[in-house]
Amino acid sequence: MGAGVVQKSGDTGRRRRGRGRSRPMAEINVTPFVDVMLVLLIIFMVAAPLMTVGVPVQLPETAANALPGEEEEPLTVTLTAEGVVMIQTTEVQRGELVNRLRAIATERDSTRVFLRADGAVPYSDVMQVMGALNRGGFANIGLVTDTGGPTLDEQGG
Repeated sequence: MGAGVVQKSGDTGRRRRGRGRSRPMAEINVTPFVDVMLVLLIIFMVAAPLMTVGVPVQLPETAANALPGEEEEPLTVTLTAEGVVMIQTTEVQRGELVNRLRAIATERDSTRVFLRADGAVPYSDVMQVMGALNRGGFANIGLVTDTGGPTLDEQGG
């Protein structure tokens, strides 16, 4: 695939038998390796945006900074504009939410949970879900928003 053979140059005065002796070429052809790496790079660039939680909601925009990451995959609870509550991508009835969260909390090391709520959802519904998260054993609740919202200060406009 990448090795070749170099023939000896010059005659040493001996009679050659057959094709003569040859030594292996010491250079490595990296072109196939680079081709494979470029194909893998393109595959990961296309696949990376598809690895987000797939519940579509219109998140409100704020000027808050992002929360620091952690080793464990974050638990995400979503509240859609229709009022449907979802844990990751699984729909959960509101009456079952606390029991499901308690079961999940026993299996996890972290008490961090991310709450994604559609901007059209009333504040009281968001607070009810946050109360259920707290009763379910998750004390560290992060509210997920989009960036680019108003900063509400005189300098940021």
